Amino acid sequence: MSTTEKHRYVMMTVDPVHVGTGGTRLGRVDLSIVREPGTNLPKIPGTSLNGALRHYAAVRYGKRRCAGQGQSSPNDPGHCGEDACPICYTFGYAKGEGASTAHSGVVSISDARLLLFPVYSMVGPVWVTCPSALTDFGLPNHTVQNDQAKWAGLTQQRYLSLGWLMVEKDGDDWQIPEGLTTIVADPVKARIVLLSDKLFSQVVNANLEVRTSVSINPDTGAAEDKALFTYEAIPRAAYLWLDLIVDDYRAGFPKVSKAWDCSRDDAGADLGTPWNGPADVIAAGLQWMEHLGVGGMGTRGFGRLRKVAEVDYA
Repeated sequence: MSTTEKHRYVMMTVDPVHVGTGGTRLGRVDLSIVREPGTNLPKIPGTSLNGALRHYAAVRYGKRRCAGQGQSSPNDPGHCGEDACPICYTFGYAKGEGASTAHSGVVSISDARLLLFPVYSMVGPVWVTCPSALTDFGLPNHTVQNDQAKWAGLTQQRYLSLGWLMVEKDGDDWQIPEGLTTIVADPVKARIVLLSDKLFSQVVNANLEVRTSVSINPDTGAAEDKALFTYEAIPRAAYLWLDLIVDDYRAGFPKVSKAWDCSRDDAGADLGTPWNGPADVIAAGLQWMEHLGVGGMGTRGFGRLRKVAEVDYA
């Protein structure tokens, strides 16, 4: 019997996160990050999350061969494809010459979308959001005038400076929804600012982290001539959310409590907590994402994401 589960996770960037579009483009930076086509807001694609989660879960279970794409090669045997393997069961597998044998997975991971974005202001750091972001997350019925903002507890002044932008307060203090106050850290609760959909995208894109690097000549150890490049990233302390849908149509998940011992081909070290279903495999991968990250520039201090809450699916 098929079992369907719906999970919604809230993540916080521990480091700047760079998931690039691929290739160099003309614009504000050379290496831009992935954005939503309609809103121009940054996001972390579900495909990037899926690949990283599979890899981390496979390493934790001791089945490194079950990470990656799985096509067989002389140096890579491909996915094991065993029914007793929670990695292949959860994410699917492809094995054999030209991936002749394959099976689809039972989980669907959505893009990670912005919920709260950190911005410098004259009263210290604030976290901005907008009505459409709250509605998509499951907190509707919040409005604000196009060129104004709402906040609570920040300042008694009528205006708030967000870097290059000065916004006027729209009405009285804003009642921050309980759905936000229960998932964010205490310092953030009193520093949430509601912007209009019109301003939110502009403020976010103007406050992305931008870094400059240069390619190094391996022979001389010095900077390459004309090899300077810039790249952008979602800054640390941004809050994003994603959905996980589990459609266990096979209804035969191999419950495991110990990792695979590659030296003996049987159970080895204790996993810490039993994996009773596909959602547990994802949770195990998310735990390691806080340490190993997602996206590019991982060796330069980029990419780590921390799960801060699991909320009721709206």
